[in-house]
Amino acid sequence: MSNSSAAPRPPFLTDPMIAVLLIATALALLVPAAGEARAAATMVSNAGIFVLFLVNGMRIRRSEIARGLANWRYFGPLMLFVFGAMVLLGLGFARLADNLLPPLVALGFLYLGCLPSTVQSATSYTSLANGNVALSVVGAALINIAGVLVSGPLFAFVGGGAAGDIGGEAIGRIFLILVLPFAIGQAVQDRFIDKLIAHKATAAWLDRAVIGIAVYVAFSGAVEQGLGAMFTLMDWAMIGVLVLAMLGAALAAAWGTAGAMRLARADRIAFLFAGSQKSVAIGAPLAAILFPPASAGFVIAPLLLYHLAQLVLAAPLAMRLARGT
Repeated sequence: MSNSSAAPRPPFLTDPMIAVLLIATALALLVPAAGEARAAATMVSNAGIFVLFLVNGMRIRRSEIARGLANWRYFGPLMLFVFGAMVLLGLGFARLADNLLPPLVALGFLYLGCLPSTVQSATSYTSLANGNVALSVVGAALINIAGVLVSGPLFAFVGGGAAGDIGGEAIGRIFLILVLPFAIGQAVQDRFIDKLIAHKATAAWLDRAVIGIAVYVAFSGAVEQGLGAMFTLMDWAMIGVLVLAMLGAALAAAWGTAGAMRLARADRIAFLFAGSQKSVAIGAPLAAILFPPASAGFVIAPLLLYHLAQLVLAAPLAMRLARGT
């Protein structure tokens, strides 16, 4: 029998990012970078983040940004949902987790809520669900650009004293390592975008490598601070339960908001995935800039579990939506 009519494999089954995150975490647990090695790894991570956002600036077309800004009736509410409703949701779960988990891990739920959505997986699942892919691509790109600018300051503002020493120096690092290279990439985009498109697979592995290094550095610091001794299996189970609950609430809120806006079904599907999914591609590098290595690993723990959960659970959801149910 021919396999030509077989259903497509869910993206999470073929997503190399899962393997990269698992390998980076395992290496940090087994061979954590400490002392001078960690300082060197941090410098490599920051350099990689600079290059990554330079490339991102080159490959996100200015025309896509202009199209998104013109469609403000869709993207305005989407921005408010991602950087408003999701932030409040993260704040609520952070307060709940504060009674159950170490303070830095609880703070990680607020950090998770302040992050932008994904680009690749939100678009993949929108396509799998027969949603408006063009709207998803532009929406996720705009949200990521906004996230580079607002996620750090938004987290510092909402977190207040709990956010620690995030102030002018951290915001300056965000500008130098994230915003500046992205702006340079946009300025020189016309010279390089065709080459980037031709080497799309190489650029994708740059993303994964930089994120993997950032996760490795973050978890190395956490391991040095006694991550293994501080966390029991029950603690990890509790983080997992809270992450699943937050993801479920995010999906329900995004679908309900899109319904209240009376969007067409294809547009509603795009809103669902762009609104509820969170980006480890922004979250891990940003954490490496905002937090010292000793703290970053604890803060991004909810993000890594959320990223894995959204990939696994979005697949059956997308297939169900594709069947019209």
